[in-house]
Amino acid sequence: MVNISIQYTGGLHCDAIHEPSKARIETDAPADNQGKGTAFSPTDLVATALGTCVATTMAIVAERHEVELKGMTVKVAKEMASDPRRISRLTTEVHVPLPADHPQRALLEQTAIGCPVHRSLAAEMARPTQFFWEG
Repeated sequence: MVNISIQYTGGLHCDAIHEPSKARIETDAPADNQGKGTAFSPTDLVATALGTCVATTMAIVAERHEVELKGMTVKVAKEMASDPRRISRLTTEVHVPLPADHPQRALLEQTAIGCPVHRSLAAEMARPTQFFWEG
């Protein structure tokens, strides 16, 4: 179990502390929902969690197979629905610095789509993922 401590600091801002490492993240309400948009919104963190989970789990599997993914990039585009307000779509692009015919391609793509965050998101949320093999 990992504990995250959150303090509401006013003005629609929160400070979150990852207790094991003491790392800190600030959040702000988005500009389209009464905030100033000066930091990640809570739903931005969901998109960030998906992208970093994809990259991290792919890297874990790649290391097991002695494959280097340094330079890989992931972009997640978040779309919101208004009634009720929720994330409706997270579109992910994964740019992999390996050739398209790499022998671990299928394994790495399945790893990304099966990452823990991807599996934790609501089934009704669209989550298209595209891979670009650029080596």
